[in-house]
Amino acid sequence: MPCRLAITSMSLGRSSAGHSLVRKLDMARQYGFRGIELFHEDLLDVAQQLPGGPTDINELEAACIIRQLCQERGLSIVCLQPFAHFEGLLDRNAYQGRLNQLSFWFKLARSLGTDMVQIPSSFLPPDELSDDPDVAVADLRTVADMGLQEQPPIRFVYEALCWGTRCDTWEQSWDIVRAVDRPNFGLCLDTFNIAGRIYADPASPTGCSPDADRAVQESITRLLATIDVRQVFYVQIVDAERLAKPLRPGHEFYNPEQPARMSWSRNCRLFYGEEDRGAYLPVADISRAIFQELGFEGWVSMELFNRRMSDMDEDVPEELALRGSIAWAKLVKDMQLKVDDPSSTRVAASL
Repeated sequence: MPCRLAITSMSLGRSSAGHSLVRKLDMARQYGFRGIELFHEDLLDVAQQLPGGPTDINELEAACIIRQLCQERGLSIVCLQPFAHFEGLLDRNAYQGRLNQLSFWFKLARSLGTDMVQIPSSFLPPDELSDDPDVAVADLRTVADMGLQEQPPIRFVYEALCWGTRCDTWEQSWDIVRAVDRPNFGLCLDTFNIAGRIYADPASPTGCSPDADRAVQESITRLLATIDVRQVFYVQIVDAERLAKPLRPGHEFYNPEQPARMSWSRNCRLFYGEEDRGAYLPVADISRAIFQELGFEGWVSMELFNRRMSDMDEDVPEELALRGSIAWAKLVKDMQLKVDDPSSTRVAASL
C-alpha cells in the first residue's frame, strides 16, 4: 500500500471552540487528505446535537452519520481514538468497566466502517497503575483477543506517549506489542512522541535533553534493528515548537497537574517542516529511518495538537488543513514517498 495522507479530526479545530465536523471534513477533502483518525470528542459532538444528547443510541447514530459524511467526501476513517487509560489499572472494577466500554467501541467502529482502535499509553498517576509490565501486557492481550472475536476482526494500534507513566518510549511500546503477540495488535510510530521523549525537554532552557543528538541516533539504530514493519499499523509525522522560556511555573503553558511534556504537546505541536514557526525536533531523521530504511508504506497521519485548535476563529479548520497539506507535500518530496494519489501533493503546490 503506497503512503496515504490522513489527519486527526481534532487537529483541524476543537468542537468545543465551535468547529463542526462537517466543516473540518470539507477542509480535509479540499486540501487533499484521504483519511481521518476520528477523535471520540468529535463523535460525541455530533451525538450531542441529536435529540436526547450523547446517549449510546445517539453515539451509534452519530457514527453512521459520520461514516456517510466521510463517504460523500472520499475520506476513509483510519481509526477511532483514543481508548485511553486502559492497561495496568490497579482498580480491577474500573478495568472491567473499561472492557465494557470497549465492547461498545466495537459497535461504534462497525458503524463507522473502520476496523481499528488506537490505544495510547496510560498517563494516569503512578498510584493508580501497576508497575508490573506483565499486568499491562495481559490487559492488552485481552483486548486483542476480544477484537479477534469480532467479525470482521478489530485491530488495535498502541502508541507510547512521551509523558506516559509506565510506557513513554517506542522501545517500551514495541516490547509490549511483541509480548501481546497477536496479529491484530500493532504499533503506531509518532515522530513527536519519539523525539519528545529522548531529544526534547521543554522544561530545559535549551529545549533539549542531555546528549540529545546521540540519543536520537542510537534510538534510530535500535529501531531499524528490531522493529518488524509489518507490525507498524500507521505512523504520525509531526514536529513541535522550541519554547523561548522553560516550561516551568510562571510559563503560560504551565499546568501543575500535567507533566511538562504533556502541556507542551497539547499547546505546541507543529506540522512537518514548519521551522518558520519554531519547529526543531529531528523529525526528518526519524522519518527517513521509518520510510527509507524501515520501508514503511501505509497511512501517514498529521496528528497535530496546538493551541490554535481552540481558537474560535472560523478560519481555523482551513488554515490547519492548508498547513497540513503543505507539510505533506514537503514530506513526500524530502522522503521520496510513493503515494497512491499524487493529486494530494499537487493541492499544496498549487496554493
